[in-house]
Amino acid sequence: MKKRWVYVLLLLVILVGGGLGFRQWQMNRQAAQNSAFQTEPVARGELIATVGGTGTVRANQTAILAWQTSGTVEAVMVQVGDPVSEGQELATLRRDSLPQTVILAQAELTEAKKALDDLYTNAETAKTNAMQAIARYADAVRDAQYRLDNFTVPSNQAGMDAIEALDKMKANLDAARQAFEAVKNRPLEDALRKELKEKLDTAQSDYNAAVRRVELEYNLQVAISNLEKARQDYEKWKDGPSQEDIAAIEARIAAAQATLNLAHLTAPFSGTITEVKVKPGDQVAPGTVAIRIDDLSRLLVDVRISEVDVNRIQVGQDANLLFDAILNKTYRGKVIEVSPVGTVTQGVVDFIVTIELTDADQDVKPAMTAAVNIVVNQLSDVLLVPNRAVRLSGGKRIVYVLRNGQPETVPITLGASSETHSEVLEGDLQVGDLVILNPPTVFEQNGPPPWVNRNR
Repeated sequence: MKKRWVYVLLLLVILVGGGLGFRQWQMNRQAAQNSAFQTEPVARGELIATVGGTGTVRANQTAILAWQTSGTVEAVMVQVGDPVSEGQELATLRRDSLPQTVILAQAELTEAKKALDDLYTNAETAKTNAMQAIARYADAVRDAQYRLDNFTVPSNQAGMDAIEALDKMKANLDAARQAFEAVKNRPLEDALRKELKEKLDTAQSDYNAAVRRVELEYNLQVAISNLEKARQDYEKWKDGPSQEDIAAIEARIAAAQATLNLAHLTAPFSGTITEVKVKPGDQVAPGTVAIRIDDLSRLLVDVRISEVDVNRIQVGQDANLLFDAILNKTYRGKVIEVSPVGTVTQGVVDFIVTIELTDADQDVKPAMTAAVNIVVNQLSDVLLVPNRAVRLSGGKRIVYVLRNGQPETVPITLGASSETHSEVLEGDLQVGDLVILNPPTVFEQNGPPPWVNRNR
C-alpha cells in the first residue's frame, strides 16, 4: 500500500513537471517566433508612384547619307564631332568622274533658268504692250463713238437699224437703177429721163448714207472689241507669268539641280557629325554610305510600357533615368509622346513612351541603356505601409501588426503605390504601429494564427 502511494506521488511530480516544461517550451517558442519577426513602423511621408521600364538613348534626328551616283570623292569637309548647319556641304565628287547624265544636267539647268528669265521678261513686255493697247483702243472707241453720234441719219431711214436701212436702200437703189436703165438713152432734155435720173441719184445717196452708217457702227464695235482684248491681255500679264508656266519651268530647274546635287552631300538638318566613312580619292557607287549626322541637341529614350500601366502615363510627366554606364548619377526627363497604338510581341501588348532628357550632359550618348521611372503620382503627408507587409486574405488586403507582442490582423484599403510603399486610405493603423514584413506561412496563407482574437 505504501509502495502504491509512492508511485502515485511520482506520477504527479512527472505530470506537474511536464506541464510546466511544456508551458515554458511554448513560451520560449513564442518568444523566439516574435523575435524572428521583421517589422517596420507605419509612418507618414511622401509617396512617389512610378511606372518603370528600360530603353536606349537616341538622337532627336538621325540621317545616314549615302552617294546616289558613282564617281571619285574630291573632298570631305567634315570630321567626326564637327557641328554642322542645315544645307552645309559635307563632301563632293570630282566633276570629271561623274556620269554623263550629271554633266549634261548643268547645261539643262542653264537653259531652264534662261527660259524662266525670258518668261518673266516676256510677261513684262506683254503687260506694257497691253497697257499701250488699252490707251490706243480707248481713243479709237471714243473717236468711233463721236463719228457715229455726229452722223445724220436720212429721214427715210429713221427708226430702222443700220442693217435694215442698208437692205432697204439697196433695194431702192436697184429699183431706181433699173428704171433709169430703160430711159438712159433718151436725150438729156427728156423729162422722164431727168426725173428717173434724179431718183437714181437720191437712191444712190441714201444707199451711200446707209453704208456709211453701217461702217461707223462696225468701226465702233471693232474698237470696243480691241479694247476688251487689250484689257484681257493686261489682266493676264499684270501679275507676271501664269503659275502653270512658272511651275513647268521650275520643275525643269528642280530636276536638273537634283541631278547636279548627286555630286554633293549636304546636311539635311543642323546636328553633329557622328561617322565619316569616306575620304578623298575613294571610288564610290550608288548606295555607298558616306556620313552619319545626329541632332544631339535633344536626346530621347523610347520605353516599352505594358498595357496595364500605359493609361497612367501622360505627356508632361516627370521621369528619372539611370544608366549602367554612368554611376551614381540620376538624370531627369519628361514624357513627350505616348504612342496611341500598341505592339504585340509574343502575346504581350506594349506601348512606346518617349522620354526627353532635360539635363543631358556629355556623358549621355546615343545607344546607351537607361532605366526609366516615370512619376505618375506624387502625394505628401500620407500614411504609408511597406508593400512587403501587405497580404491578400479572403479577397481583402490585410497587414499583421505586432501589438503587445502578438500579431494582429488589420484589414486595410490602399490608394496609390510606389515600388516600396503604399498609401493607406482606411484601416486601424497609427503612425508608429509595427507591421510584420515576414508573417509565418501558416497564417499568411490561412488567415490569422490561433493566438489572434478572431472576434476582434
